[in-house]
Amino acid sequence: MSATPKVSVLITVTGVDQPGVTSALFEVLSRHKVELLNVEQVVIRGRLTLGVLVAAPPEVADGSALRDDVEAAIHGVGLDVTIERSDDLPVMHEPSTHTIVVLGRPITAEAFGAVAREVATLGVNIDFIRGVSDYPVTGLELRVSVPPGAAYEQLQAAMARVSVDLGVDIALEDYSLSRRTKRLIVFDVDSTLIQGEVIEMLAERVGAQAAVAEVTEAAMRGELDFAESLHRRVATLAGLPASVLDEVADQIELTPGARTTIRTLRRLGFHCGIVSGGFRQVIEPLAHELMMDFVAANELEIVDGKLTGRVIGPIIDRPGKAKALRDFAQQAGVPMEQTVAVGDGANDIDMLAAAGLGVAFNAKPALREVADASLNHPYLDTVLFILGVTRGEIEAADAVDGVLRRVEIPDD
Repeated sequence: MSATPKVSVLITVTGVDQPGVTSALFEVLSRHKVELLNVEQVVIRGRLTLGVLVAAPPEVADGSALRDDVEAAIHGVGLDVTIERSDDLPVMHEPSTHTIVVLGRPITAEAFGAVAREVATLGVNIDFIRGVSDYPVTGLELRVSVPPGAAYEQLQAAMARVSVDLGVDIALEDYSLSRRTKRLIVFDVDSTLIQGEVIEMLAERVGAQAAVAEVTEAAMRGELDFAESLHRRVATLAGLPASVLDEVADQIELTPGARTTIRTLRRLGFHCGIVSGGFRQVIEPLAHELMMDFVAANELEIVDGKLTGRVIGPIIDRPGKAKALRDFAQQAGVPMEQTVAVGDGANDIDMLAAAGLGVAFNAKPALREVADASLNHPYLDTVLFILGVTRGEIEAADAVDGVLRRVEIPDD
C-alpha cells in the first residue's frame, strides 16, 4: 500500500524579535507531526522574519487545526503569521552564481538604487542581501543569480559605471567554493601595505626626492619599464650610509587597517606574503613584525657600509612579482586559483592576473583595468570584506584577544 502523498506548507512569522518565538512555533508543529523541510530567518534592527517550510498530509495541510494552533501560538507572543500551501516552491534554493560587494563612506540610497536597477535590467536576480561592515566603510553583500550568456560581462561593465559615477567600490565575484578556499595572499608594499614609497624616503636623504618621485609615478602608470626606472632611482642613492636603511625602516607607516587585515587572515589560516619592488633591507623588519610567511624584494648593494647605487640579485619587477607569487604558492602547496594578490601599480599587473583574485588597491588606471576587484578607500581591511569576512566577525575575534578598538575617522 503506497504512502499518502504530502504537500508543502510555508509558515512565515514577522514582528518584533524576542526569545521563545521559534520554541512556541515548533511546539505546535511537533503536535501535528509535520516534517521539517527548511527554515530561514533574518533579523534586521530587531524585526524578525522567520520562514518555515514543512510537509504534511493534505488533510493536515488543508485543515483548520494546524492553522488555528499556529496562529494562536504566534499571536500569543505578539507576532504575525501567514500560512499557505507552497507545493511549487523548491525545498532549497539553487546556490547563487555571484556576489556583488558594495563599499562606501557612505553608501547612498542613490548608489544602491543604481546597483539594483542595473541588476534588474539584466535579468539578474538578487537572492540575498546582508550587511558586512559599518566601519571604516559601510559594506553590503548581494548574492545574485546571473543568467547564462553575455549577462555577466554586461553586469561587470554596469557595476564599473556605477562605481565611477556614484563613488562606491563594487566587487563582482563568483559565488562558489573557490571564494571560500583562498589560502595564500600577497601584498605589494609601497602605497599598499604601507603609506608612501620607500625609494622616495631614501632619495630625500640626498635631495633627489622630487626627481625620484617623478620616475616612480611614470613607472607605476606603466609609462616606463620598471627595471629601468629602478636602476635610475637607485643610482641616486650612491654614497648613502647603510644606516639610513634602518632609519627609514623605523619611519614606515602602515596603511590604516593593515594590522587588522594580517591578523584576521592569519586567524583564518592564510599564508601571507610580501612581493615588493622595494628593498629587502628595509622591508624585512616589517615582515618579521607582521609574521609574514614569504618575502620577495630587491636587494641594495652595500660596500664598506655605503650604498653603491646598484641592486644585486634577480630584479623583482613586473614579471618577477608574478614569479614570486607562483613560487610562494608552490612552496605553500596552494593552487593558483586559491591565491589573492593586492597591489597598486602597473608593475603589479602580471601578479594580479596570475592570482585567483587580483585586488587593485587605490591603484593606477592601468591596474584597475585588469583587476578582479578595485578598492578606492584608504583602508586595507576593506580587502577582508570582498573575501566574505564581516566586520562583526573581525571584532568578535579581536575582542577575545583583547585588541578590539575603533579609531575615530573624521568626516570627509
